[in-house]
Amino acid sequence: MPLHVASMLGHFDFVNEILSRKPQLARESDSQRRLPLHIASAKGHVEIVKALLSAHPETCLAHDRDGRNPLHLAAIKGRYQVVKELMQAQPHAARAMVEQETILHLCVKHNQLEVLKLLVGSMGDHEFVNSKDGDGNNILHLAVADKQIETINFLLLDTTIEVNASNTKRETYTDILAQGPKDVKDRQIIRSLKRADAVELETEGLIEKIPQNWISEMWSGYKKLFPPLTRKNRHDWLDKKQNTLMVVASFIATMAFQVGTNPPSGVWQEDKLDAIPPRHAGYAVMANNHPVLHHIFLISNTVGFLSTLSIILLLISGLRFLKHRGSTWIMMVIMWIATTSLSITYYVSITVTTPIDKAETIRPLSVIIVFVWIGLMTLVVGGHMLRLMAMTKEDQKA
Repeated sequence: MPLHVASMLGHFDFVNEILSRKPQLARESDSQRRLPLHIASAKGHVEIVKALLSAHPETCLAHDRDGRNPLHLAAIKGRYQVVKELMQAQPHAARAMVEQETILHLCVKHNQLEVLKLLVGSMGDHEFVNSKDGDGNNILHLAVADKQIETINFLLLDTTIEVNASNTKRETYTDILAQGPKDVKDRQIIRSLKRADAVELETEGLIEKIPQNWISEMWSGYKKLFPPLTRKNRHDWLDKKQNTLMVVASFIATMAFQVGTNPPSGVWQEDKLDAIPPRHAGYAVMANNHPVLHHIFLISNTVGFLSTLSIILLLISGLRFLKHRGSTWIMMVIMWIATTSLSITYYVSITVTTPIDKAETIRPLSVIIVFVWIGLMTLVVGGHMLRLMAMTKEDQKA
């Protein structure tokens, strides 16, 4: 048919001329039940796709003889711009199944990572990302079987894929990996799965087989006792941690502001210029009675206040790097600085408000408790940073 041929060859002007005269031709199919939009989408002719969609947007949902709509064909061929246009016109077309496979399965099968990223970013809700084909395989099963390292890392780091899912044969990702031929990619894939907390045991660099029903029971029990904070829905892990950081940072910033404007021991209520040193109404009592501690108080409180404000500013800025795991570790370090400053501020506050006759017993104990806590928090944050550096090195090797 003329419109099919023009769509296949990319003759935009000819397509426009046909559509202006007989727009109904955009709805006619060939012997394989393909519409002109199927052909133009598969070939990647973006302008022709736009013209055909303008004439009949519903053709984006039409299936050919193999059950594929134009969006399926564009995804299989890696036609990124065409996929964007079709998604804008009919986003529901992406949810159509083809022989018990989703469009995400087709992307992984044909190794179209960029299109996969686009589709996941546009409509990658938890249920859709974890959809299974007729054999019970989700897209990570297929990526592991084909040893697509970049796709595996994307799914583990940037989606809500379930890291311990099994197919109808009760095979996990590590079982599928162990069945295929061994090469240098295996070690990289194993490292990626381990970082994502996939259940596995290693023996001589490979995965030790253990009864799958035992794995499933153990993992189900673990999830009931300790519900995972990651990959439960689209806005889990990073979002939850960053939301928690926002709440805690706001709370600490509020406390730091209140303490800064209402210092321990209060402020002088009236001027006494004949006193030594002179007293001025509204000035901190601590500045006269404990000048050294007052300086420490101001520095620690200001550091804590500005640290938490930095976290709040970063989180509301919407910067791209906040989507990466490393940004959360950086903010945790900033939060450690804020909480350490808060503990020093607390110590100074109780020091200046403790009566002299009680100071000999209370102050030393308070110092010990505060600095033991700071030491423990330093060890925790240090451990997190070492882990982050180790993961970064593994990512670079991968």
